[in-house]
Amino acid sequence: MTHAFDIVVAGGGMVGAAVATGLGQSGFRVALVDKAGAPTFDPATPPDIRVSALSAGSERYLQQLGAWSAILAMGTTVYRRLAVWDQATHPLSKLIPRRLGEVVFDAASLSAPHLGHIVENRVTQQALWQCANEQPTVTTLSGNGVIALNNGPEQAIVTLEDGSELSCQLVIGADGAQSRLRELAGIGISRDQYAQQAMVISVRYRGPVEDITWQGFHPSGPRAFLPLHSAGDGYPGESWASLVWYDSPTELARLKQLDKDALLREIQTQFPEDLPTLTHVEARASFPIARQHAHHYHHGRVVLIGDAAHTINPLAGQGVNLGFQDAACLQSMIREAQRAGSDLADAQWLARYEQQRRPANRRMMLAMDAFYHLFSNRIPPVHLLRNLGLGAARALPFARNQVARYAMGLDEKPPSRSHHV
Repeated sequence: MTHAFDIVVAGGGMVGAAVATGLGQSGFRVALVDKAGAPTFDPATPPDIRVSALSAGSERYLQQLGAWSAILAMGTTVYRRLAVWDQATHPLSKLIPRRLGEVVFDAASLSAPHLGHIVENRVTQQALWQCANEQPTVTTLSGNGVIALNNGPEQAIVTLEDGSELSCQLVIGADGAQSRLRELAGIGISRDQYAQQAMVISVRYRGPVEDITWQGFHPSGPRAFLPLHSAGDGYPGESWASLVWYDSPTELARLKQLDKDALLREIQTQFPEDLPTLTHVEARASFPIARQHAHHYHHGRVVLIGDAAHTINPLAGQGVNLGFQDAACLQSMIREAQRAGSDLADAQWLARYEQQRRPANRRMMLAMDAFYHLFSNRIPPVHLLRNLGLGAARALPFARNQVARYAMGLDEKPPSRSHHV
């Protein structure tokens, strides 16, 4: 049996659930299809190992969708400062003390209450599924993956694993970096694998919840600290945090073989001294990192958003924020197509979406690549250059803050070229 919808969203992660919710609020008949479905949330359990740094711009979008209050109720950690510095040791590093090369972005200097929130992915996803289910025109279909696509001239037909078929005007691929829908639509990608991998580690530390997230850059890759919430009455005086350790696959494989106590000692030794005293390692996971970009964001009746369209080096945690920007932009274009009486898959509207989002996503890719290549080497002149660059950023607060306001979603438009640092 074939079920008719206006739009089918393949992939119910944070970005897919967001766009389904937004389109449902505009009255479109939407099917949200996901193999796994919404995650569960239990505040009594340790935090999800997967967390995201949601920008002020993403917070605004989630408020519009009605999801932000549920996210706050389940738990977030506000951060008001973001620090970056060069942690490499080299004879030239003695020429410039760390305090001169360290750059701290502070919400107060940006005239903002905060820079963003650290939120467990399961919390954001759960809140968005709740919002999607509240929309009378949205149907959520969990436990079912897409196995076939007929990308026809008059309509698209999506076949699910249980054999059911969904017909629609438009199919949105939000099914991640390994997108099955992108493959079925015949959209190719360009992919560059980085030499580094990333290990994410959930830990408890002694001390109150901090309001700063930081990254110390080593030649082997950055080491980052993301504060989470209090560990509760069971662990008085302790808080949760998420650590990210970028390094070679060989080194991370060695670290993964260590027991929790040995890993804790290794972290405390190898991370910057800014790291609070750790008391417990809860969980760890590692993954390869790559930059990839779809050759096209749309083909026929298929359009891609989020990681299905692009992935970036996760240095600044901007991936999901870019995905939410995609979702908001695509929602706007689909509404415009409807107002104009156009087919929802009309190429002129999908092309406008791509014209807006591809350059913005590519700019973030290039920025993250610049950081990666600038900091992931031991060449003395480059080492000196990056310290001087960080020192210049510290010395030019007006330009630095303009860039930061845009990156954090506090300003809608990027700063002018003359203000880039």
